[in-house]
Amino acid sequence: MREQCKDKPDRKPLMQPGARQVGKTFVQKQFKDGDIYWPISIMKVPVILLNYNSSADCCKCVADLQRQEGVELEIIIVDNCSRKEDASAVEQLATEQGCTFITAAENRGYNAGNNIGLRYAANKGYEYALIANPDMEFPQRDYVMRLVEEMEARKEVAVAATDITSPDLSHQNPMMPDPKGWQSSFNWVKVILKRSSKETPDFIGDYKASHVCKKVSGCCLMVRMDFIKRIGFFDEQVFLYCEEAILSKQVEQAGLKMYYVANLQAIHRHIKSQKGNARKRFRAWISSRLYFERHYNYQSFWNHFMKTIGWKSYLAVFCTGDYVRSIMQRNKQ
Repeated sequence: MREQCKDKPDRKPLMQPGARQVGKTFVQKQFKDGDIYWPISIMKVPVILLNYNSSADCCKCVADLQRQEGVELEIIIVDNCSRKEDASAVEQLATEQGCTFITAAENRGYNAGNNIGLRYAANKGYEYALIANPDMEFPQRDYVMRLVEEMEARKEVAVAATDITSPDLSHQNPMMPDPKGWQSSFNWVKVILKRSSKETPDFIGDYKASHVCKKVSGCCLMVRMDFIKRIGFFDEQVFLYCEEAILSKQVEQAGLKMYYVANLQAIHRHIKSQKGNARKRFRAWISSRLYFERHYNYQSFWNHFMKTIGWKSYLAVFCTGDYVRSIMQRNKQ
């Protein structure tokens, strides 16, 4: 027989809000202790998946997220103008699995697409939001719950992320901060001259211990919604690339911190695609990089001038090399 009791149980539930009042971001659950059911409140957390022709990955990721314990998730799938058949598949997935489905009016990139989900989360009064690429996997069933607990314990943290590994077991977090000196924009010259991948700068920091860090990967991170509303959401002036660098500076300018959690792991099964125009992607990267340098990585005129020369020289060398390779391939044919 089910029995209700108003007193607090001796054993803690998986997620306990403490002294806070139950509000929009909590749902009522029941915790069973023997034959007694105790009323408790479980935090509700939105997870934003930005889909672009990735319905198969979305399906796997949703199934993975639905195994999470200790929190109630609202999975928000934002379709960023995928092909008709892919968008239809994701919409059907959302209907069948009880996810929220939102369609973007146009594809304006990573930040603008995620902002659609973040604005939805803000309107519903959520305290935190997890942003994840559809090709993420979460082997730890308490991953989201423990990430929330880390942010609950550190009110100065605006963004938190965890250890993320690739299928080859290489680490993607935490990322090293962007250097301020103009010399960094000419690192590509050293790489070309040395002709060795070992000369490529190491962009990953200490992944073995939890600590305050400067920059994390955008493939999977948790944000504090008060901070997101404070900065006016993600900067939509970049279509792709440099989103992490911009977010890092926004956190710094707000007087808050990023935090890396070493004992939580997620897997990023990102496979480098050969689709699309490599030259256009590279130009988009240069454009985003120069926007970041101009608006966030404030420098003296000399520093800014030299960095612009460095990155534009890189673009010129890349395009020239790409053009020469295309001519050689045509001659071979």
